[in-house]
Amino acid sequence: MGRLFGTDGVRGIANTFLTCERAMEIGRAAAAVLSAGNHAQKPLVLVGYDTRLSSDMLASAISAGLCSVGANVLNLGVVPTPAVAYLIGLYKAQAGVMISASHNPAEFNGIKIFNAEGYKLADALEDRIESMVLDGTPAIELASPTELGTVRYSTTAIQDYIDHVCNTIPHDLSGLRICMDCACGSASATARALFTKLGADIHVLSDTPDGLNINKDCGSTHLGNLKKAVLEGKYDAGLAFDGDADRFLAIDELGNEVDGDMIMAILSLDMKARGTLAKNTVVGTIMTNFGFGKFCRENDINFVATKVGDRYVLEEMLLEGYCFGGEQSGHVIFKDFASTGDGQLTAVQLLAHMKRSGKKLSELAKVMTRYPQHMVNIHVSPEGKLAFYTDDSVKAVLEDAKTQLGTSGRLVVRPSGTEPLIRIMTEGEDDEKVAALATTTAQKIENILSVY
Repeated sequence: MGRLFGTDGVRGIANTFLTCERAMEIGRAAAAVLSAGNHAQKPLVLVGYDTRLSSDMLASAISAGLCSVGANVLNLGVVPTPAVAYLIGLYKAQAGVMISASHNPAEFNGIKIFNAEGYKLADALEDRIESMVLDGTPAIELASPTELGTVRYSTTAIQDYIDHVCNTIPHDLSGLRICMDCACGSASATARALFTKLGADIHVLSDTPDGLNINKDCGSTHLGNLKKAVLEGKYDAGLAFDGDADRFLAIDELGNEVDGDMIMAILSLDMKARGTLAKNTVVGTIMTNFGFGKFCRENDINFVATKVGDRYVLEEMLLEGYCFGGEQSGHVIFKDFASTGDGQLTAVQLLAHMKRSGKKLSELAKVMTRYPQHMVNIHVSPEGKLAFYTDDSVKAVLEDAKTQLGTSGRLVVRPSGTEPLIRIMTEGEDDEKVAALATTTAQKIENILSVY
C-alpha cells in the first residue's frame, strides 16, 4: 500500500486529509501520467461522484487539475462507481475518476482512478502519481493558455448505464416484489429507474440524500431497516447497496442476510449449469467463508483465493482468464459485463436467476452453509499499523490464537487498506469459541499497539 493510494484509491477525511489542493494535484499528476507530457493529446477523463457534501468540491478541484495539464473533462454527475468504469469505453475516454469513499461515513471521501479499459490503475502508475504529488518528481508541466482542457456535463450518463445493466439479462423481472435500500448514495440516482424499467414491483428506502446521510444507518452496512421492511411488506427479496453502489447484499423473504459469498455460490452454480462459468472457476479472497470452499468442492467448482481487495480478485481473473469472482462484502465482478464490482448488476443477475428458477431466495441460499465468522476491528495509529508487522509480541499473540483454533478453524488478521484499522477475523465450527477468541485476540493486540 502506498503513501496516498490504498487498496481502493485515495481515501481520507474530506477537507482535512483530502483537500482541494490535494485533489487538484492528483488530477494534475493523473493527467500528466495519462498524456505522457503531450498536451496536444488532450485525453478525455470522465469524472463522477457520490452524494457526499464534499463531492462537488473535490470533483471541481480534480477537474481543475486535469484541465490545467491539458485534459478535457466530462462531468457525469452523481453516478455509481461501476457506471464510470463502464462509460469510459462507451464514451471513448482515456480514463475515469470516481469521487467516493464507498461504505465509509459522510465525512470521508476518496478518489478512484480507472484506465482506458475501465480497470483500476496499476500499482506502478499509482506510484508515479504519488511521487509527483508528494515528492514533486518529476515536476508536472502545466499546459499553456492555448492548451488548457475544458469541462463538459453529460446528460446521458445515467440512462446509458441503466440500459447497459438491463441488457445483461434476456428477460424482465416482472412478477418479483423487491424492497431496496440505496444507502442515500449513488444508487439513489439509478436504482428506482433501473428496476422499474425491468418490470419489478419495487419499494425504495434511503434514496433521499442530503449530503450527510450517506451510509448513515442504512445501506449494505446497516441492514436492520431493510430486514424489517422485507418482512412487513412480504417482499420476495431485499437489496442493499453501499454509498457508491459497487457493493450489494441481499435479504431473503424470511429476513435472513445473503452475503457476497452466498450470492457467489448461488450464481456460480447457475453459471456452471448454463456453461458460462469460464474455466469452471470462482475467484474469492482469503476472507471468503470456509463454507464457500466446501460448496465448491461439493459442486466440482474450482476456487482461487487472493489477497483482500476487489482489485486483487480482478487481477487474478484477468491473469488467468476467469470471468467471475468477488468478496464477502458484496463486491462481485462479472467480467463478461463489467470491469469492476457492480452492486446493481449483481442484484439484477440474482433476481433474474430467481425468476428463471422459480425458487425463493431462501431456497437458493441453501446451496451453501456459512461457517460462524467473527470480525473485531482495532483502531490504530499509522505507527501502530506499521508496528503490527514487526512487533514480536503481536506475532506471539497470533501464534497462540492459531494454536487454539487448531484444524477446526482459521485466523485472519490484516490491516485495512482504506481505514485506520486492524481487522481480526476468526472462523470455525464452534460459534462461541471463535467469537471469544476474536475478542481476546483483538484486546491483546490493541494493548500492544496502543503504545505506538
